[in-house]
Amino acid sequence: MNLRITLASNEVEDFAMEILIDANATFLDLHNTILEACHYQEGEKHRFYICDEDWRPEQRILLQDEGITNSDEDLYLMEDTILGDFLEDEGQRLAYRFDPESRRLFLMELTETTFGTRQPEPMVKRCIGTPPDQTLEEEDLIPISASSAIAPEIDESFYGDEGFEADEFDEEGFDILEG
Repeated sequence: MNLRITLASNEVEDFAMEILIDANATFLDLHNTILEACHYQEGEKHRFYICDEDWRPEQRILLQDEGITNSDEDLYLMEDTILGDFLEDEGQRLAYRFDPESRRLFLMELTETTFGTRQPEPMVKRCIGTPPDQTLEEEDLIPISASSAIAPEIDESFYGDEGFEADEFDEEGFDILEG
């Protein structure tokens, strides 16, 4: 099975890339393809995030063991992790952290799965525009968390009224223990 993965940047509007890769390839193969196509340098803390439909990270796949995983969290390394083990359904989302220092990401989506002939080597099928610079100058750095870079920012107006009336609040609906 072949996977067509579309990659975009939330920094550069006119940049998009499509990668065709075999489902039996590793995340390291995908990582190397992205680095080569974007002319980026290898780094230590590059990683992929498998995301839900709202771009919230559910699983991370690391380039190397960084010694930061919880004992209850499985450790997945790019060189040992097969793409097809995590990417199955069209529309599935993932992100790739290409600038570990400022946590900048490419947003990615599995846009097509095809059966038939195998894709022997990962291949960039289409590239539009110019990718963002791999690193930003120090004055351009904006500290952000991985989840805020993946999930769109939602302001207070998204949820409706900013306040509530005291008679609308049902204290019995919450199990609040006083103590």
